[in-house]
Amino acid sequence: MATQRVKLDRIDRRILNDLQSDGRMTNVDLAKRAGISAPPCLRRVRALEEAGFIRGYHADLDAVSLGYNVTVFAHVGLNSQAESDLRTFEDLVASWPEVRECHMLAGETDFLLKVVARDWDDYQRFLTSRLTPAPNVGHVKSALAIRTGKLQPGVPVAETDPDD
Repeated sequence: MATQRVKLDRIDRRILNDLQSDGRMTNVDLAKRAGISAPPCLRRVRALEEAGFIRGYHADLDAVSLGYNVTVFAHVGLNSQAESDLRTFEDLVASWPEVRECHMLAGETDFLLKVVARDWDDYQRFLTSRLTPAPNVGHVKSALAIRTGKLQPGVPVAETDPDD
């Protein structure tokens, strides 16, 4: 959570937007784009990291190149929504590498899981051997992703504070 630096200026927002688009951008290029010199740019990046605005950096891997040809969204309903049961389910899901995202929802679906698999049979094995028999799971509805029309991680970063 952002605690140290509550108010972001235009330069901070530009830095965040540029790093979100290209986390491997050099500090020199980042500074140039932000309109400042390299040393203060690096200080700003470190402050944004320390304040929690930047949580980390990662490589965007191609799932198909690595043999994961299927993406499924599993809508999971639990038998109990007691906080301890919700946390137990989240802890279990965190241990499954094929589950790439886990979102708790309001409504008739308790959790939405993004699951990658090598093929449909691989997903079915995961579904029948791990997900469906998991403690407290009442039902699972699977939705196979046909294609991805947009995949843009992160959040939109406006150059100015939308609350101003």
